[in-house]
Amino acid sequence: MTENEILTQLAACKKEARALRTAPKEEKNAVLLTAAELLLKRSPKILEANAKDMAALAPDATHAFKDRLLLNEERLKQAADSLQQVAAQKDPVGEEVTSRVLENGLRLRQVRSPLGVILLIFESRPNVALEAFSLAFKSGNIILLRGGKESRHSTAAIYALLEEALSQNEMSSKLFWGITDPDRTLVEFLLKQKQYIDVVVPRGGEGLINYVVENARMPIIKNDRGLCHVYLHADADPEMSLNIVENAKTQRPGVCNAVETLLVHEAIAEQVLPKLYERLSLKNVRWFCCPIALKILEGKSGVVAATPENWDTEYLDYQLNCRVVSDLEAALAHIEAHGSGHSESIVTASAEAGHKFQQEVDCAAAYWNASTRFTDGFAFGLGGELGISTQKLHVRGPVGLRELTSARWIVDGQGQVR
Repeated sequence: MTENEILTQLAACKKEARALRTAPKEEKNAVLLTAAELLLKRSPKILEANAKDMAALAPDATHAFKDRLLLNEERLKQAADSLQQVAAQKDPVGEEVTSRVLENGLRLRQVRSPLGVILLIFESRPNVALEAFSLAFKSGNIILLRGGKESRHSTAAIYALLEEALSQNEMSSKLFWGITDPDRTLVEFLLKQKQYIDVVVPRGGEGLINYVVENARMPIIKNDRGLCHVYLHADADPEMSLNIVENAKTQRPGVCNAVETLLVHEAIAEQVLPKLYERLSLKNVRWFCCPIALKILEGKSGVVAATPENWDTEYLDYQLNCRVVSDLEAALAHIEAHGSGHSESIVTASAEAGHKFQQEVDCAAAYWNASTRFTDGFAFGLGGELGISTQKLHVRGPVGLRELTSARWIVDGQGQVR
């Protein structure tokens, strides 16, 4: 596309944003339900497109990367469920946050309003397009979707489905823009168009996020890497510890809420680490250990000494850092130094220790006796997510419907002047 063609498309989307702000919830829900129905009907076509993307992957692509790209019947069914969940949720647009009447008679109401036009740049997960469209559309926002080249066939099929859902409900095709052009200069150009794009959301690896941060001219909802920790306190239940760590590391290692570093209290390290090693060895997890953990697991396959770089590495794979710590304070200090502000968990029988951890750890989701894998819009009952925000302004954690609005003031008067 030429720059003029891009600007024409952006101007059309910006124009439609005004109409979408006041679209009745019934009309928006009808589009989402149509999309869910079409998704199930067209699943063979979408899976065929996904098979092309999978076949085009480089031979050395990691298991985790393949897992992120893969679509199957189960995942499409979950995506359809997500569309239906979003349709069933309360529309946040116009929701009254607070109200008051001033002494001069002015009536003030703080209400939720759409952000406007959102640009989402994502990488290999094609089902992100469905989640993002549903949440943005339901919350009254226009969304521009630009997926990575690895998923271009899958996303093209999904974009066509969304266009058909809009068409069947007699709504404009300009209410979203699915971009299939893999040219990086297009992204660079879009990131400069602050007069048309209100917010940009990068959803992918550290390279993508840094690129957007360095080049965007509009506000960013930042979905940083997921360097998550699980800390086993001195009184942690052994079986619970095994189950939580196994789930957090191996259930789906290629996603941002998977654990990357295990912290273990020194009082239980000798008892719990060998058992954890045996449990995780079923998935051939490789360990990067501090000197104490290395000694406990000495001679075991796949166990090596950790380097300073390991503590700051998001693997998204069957690899795990392990450090033995002296107490809760040491665990919190480690997370403060190396965490990415995503999700952190403590396993402990002590309510005092659990609450202290949750109150003091600096992250979007703080868990007590649960796996970090739950940090997800669908798992949280939000229907889906535009990402997991690790920033501290406007939104933190899963970005759902309410998080895609901001509160503004509506002021009613009877001629008051100041």
